[in-house]
Amino acid sequence: MSDTKDVTAICRRSDGWWAVEVPEIPGLFAQARRLDQVAGQVRGAADMLDAQVGVITLDPQLDEATQQMVDDLFAKRAAARHAQEEASKLARSTVAALRNEGLTVRDVATIIGVSPQRVSALQDT
Repeated sequence: MSDTKDVTAICRRSDGWWAVEVPEIPGLFAQARRLDQVAGQVRGAADMLDAQVGVITLDPQLDEATQQMVDDLFAKRAAARHAQEEASKLARSTVAALRNEGLTVRDVATIIGVSPQRVSALQDT
């Protein structure tokens, strides 16, 4: 057996299948119905070529418009995570400020629109 190498599985749609090519191993081609099956198919094809693979990185090739949608989705998810982190920090700061002003947990809950239990949880973090 040869040395283990990390590879990239380039996957393209073809007649309802994923046609797979692994440039790091000349002659390694495979196919799979679903992307979650690609790694197993690549390992099986590599075994037949007396090659050993380590990490397999999938690289699904999509048409430009679809790839743009996927990229936009990831960007929006990242922005949403960032916004949620900022909102959580602001909620903790707001709870602390209102409680320091002497407001009760129930009053703070009413003001910021959460349950009293959530106010208590925000106080504790």
